[in-house]
Amino acid sequence: MKIANIEAFWLRTPIPKEKQHTSDYGLLTSFDMTLIVVTTDTGLQGFGESKAAVGSSGSCAAIVSCIENDIKPQLIGKNAGQITQIWEAIYNGTRNHYAMTKGRKFPILGRRGLTISALSGVDIALWDLKAKSLGVPITELLGGVCRDEMPAYASGGWADVDQIGAQLLSYTAKGFGGVKMRVGAMDHSVAHSVARVAAARKALGSDIKIMIDAHGTFSVPEAKKFCQATEQYDLYWFEEPINPDNKKGTAEIRAFTSIPIAAGESEYTAFDLRDLIEINALDVLQPDAAIIGGISETMRVAHMASIHQLELAPHCWGSAFSFMAGVSVAFAAPSATIIEFSSGGNPMMYELINENIEALNGMIQAPKGIGLGVTPNWDFVKEFKQ
Repeated sequence: MKIANIEAFWLRTPIPKEKQHTSDYGLLTSFDMTLIVVTTDTGLQGFGESKAAVGSSGSCAAIVSCIENDIKPQLIGKNAGQITQIWEAIYNGTRNHYAMTKGRKFPILGRRGLTISALSGVDIALWDLKAKSLGVPITELLGGVCRDEMPAYASGGWADVDQIGAQLLSYTAKGFGGVKMRVGAMDHSVAHSVARVAAARKALGSDIKIMIDAHGTFSVPEAKKFCQATEQYDLYWFEEPINPDNKKGTAEIRAFTSIPIAAGESEYTAFDLRDLIEINALDVLQPDAAIIGGISETMRVAHMASIHQLELAPHCWGSAFSFMAGVSVAFAAPSATIIEFSSGGNPMMYELINENIEALNGMIQAPKGIGLGVTPNWDFVKEFKQ
């Protein structure tokens, strides 16, 4: 299987008004993603996703340029099945020969960011290709599934105090045993965030898991104040309490509270997660396959989670392609016990693909489709390509 072509498509689609929500990102009226297509000399295609931003909107022009002008020329003619070799070659760049000789990484000077995001989509597509060539789901290449099904949690929760209970109950009515809600800067005060959490727990009762996501918008003192006031509500985790650049601050918050701390969606490569683990900053690791370095690097994070007896919960907010990449790793990883399921307006999860993704009674079944198990709806791609 030789790589004959690599394409990158920036897609932007409007979110229907009735499904739009407002958070610290503002009013989200559209959804963006970069679809990566790797084609072999036999015509077989693999699909992946690269993200320009952790959220669902942002310009993907630089991702497209990086893939078309930097990564593609390096990979044309390469063996598509040599996924690890390709990953290392892109990560190390012109110094890859040293890396292969010495047995350690000699990364490009950029090290993080754009190149890793672009590499992520290519890597996912290569895993999709290899599994398709063998006629198996990607989980089979990762060691097989650890469970036949896994619970999902409904990820949403933007409503104000008087509506947050009803909004979250609309999720649990579909069978979800866990829900995630947003807090932080969008609430304008810690007290307001606490009030929303209190309303959520009152509405849901004691049996539903509640995850909290601040999108990194609290200060350290604010996060401590929030934790102190909400420990009584038995929160399952507190996600990105402060700016992800402040790793020591995250560790300080974890030492302060009994609420488990989660993060990782903003990190590039397993090295960033290693740094957080080494300073005892996390209980839950949340790599995003479309940002951190693809399925390859997400699995490395999964191994670290297992070794350090931490929970793995891949960030699965994106299109169907990054969702299935995260799901594939989650099912193959003993340390993963629950999967994120987007409850916001997300046409990239449903309309972009020909297949159906669903959580029945709050449960997701182990992947059975070949490769990622999802394929692009090319009419949708043509309509929303930028």
